Amino acid sequence: MKSLHRYMRAIGFSGFENRKKLQELLTEVVIHSDRQSITTNQENMLLGEFCKDFDADLGIAVCGEFDEEEKFTYEYYFPYLKGTGITSYEDISVERHADKESYAGVCDDIKVGISLIFYLRNRISYIKAQTAGKLPVRGTSLTLSALSVKGAILLPIQKNEEQLQKVKQDSANRNTLLAAARKGDEDAIETLTLEDMDMYTAISRRIQKEDIFSLVDTYFMPYGVECDQYSVLGEIVAIRTVTNQLTKEQINILTICCNELTFDVCINIIDLFGEPQVGRRFKGIIWLQGRINFPEEFEA
Repeated sequence: MKSLHRYMRAIGFSGFENRKKLQELLTEVVIHSDRQSITTNQENMLLGEFCKDFDADLGIAVCGEFDEEEKFTYEYYFPYLKGTGITSYEDISVERHADKESYAGVCDDIKVGISLIFYLRNRISYIKAQTAGKLPVRGTSLTLSALSVKGAILLPIQKNEEQLQKVKQDSANRNTLLAAARKGDEDAIETLTLEDMDMYTAISRRIQKEDIFSLVDTYFMPYGVECDQYSVLGEIVAIRTVTNQLTKEQINILTICCNELTFDVCINIIDLFGEPQVGRRFKGIIWLQGRINFPEEFEA
């Protein structure tokens, strides 16, 4: 609960540290929700989720269950950013968290090089598909989004057109090798190993005289002990500033391209160091959320 609460400031609730004030806010979300989603799980429990938007793109979800008298019992809540576009078309697996009826998604996207673990935002849709015995659902896509409470803006690495084309070509070649390596191609595995050794040697030599962020253009790395939190560095491709309708705090929503993955990150304007501009880079710690885009029959 505490780890989720710290990200409330990312959507404009930096002043809601008082427990009584928070409970009043959550009650407001349930009573005056913009969307309600209800379904029955495999244990025949009636689950509910109440969502209220405090801007078109961000809000709070309150989750719990209904008893036999249809009385809603609150279990937990989480802030969310809806996100735009499609981040990945790779297959996704989902696992329930041990302590509550919430879920983590896992996506093995070749471009990142690690298994992406994210907090599943549309759990009701997943539970509907699970209860109907329709899993796995084929042909889905994934929209990632992220919340951040600490970030900084870095200048871009200057590249000419020839260098940009070389980066794209190298990336395409590496993705082809990674795909082959996943299928057990020993030549591809050996080539990737040698490339990584060469890159390590080159960086080790250059880092003696150059700043690390002039060598590393982008990265996506696990952060801390929470499996859905990451340290990222990515290029800003779009910016918009929104206002929390209740608190009037301003939020920056940055669309960033990180390791060839494109997704939205929201951060309170008071927590972002530097002036964001398209072409500059965002460096920060994020809590990764994801929405699996199911067919309409399962959408909550």
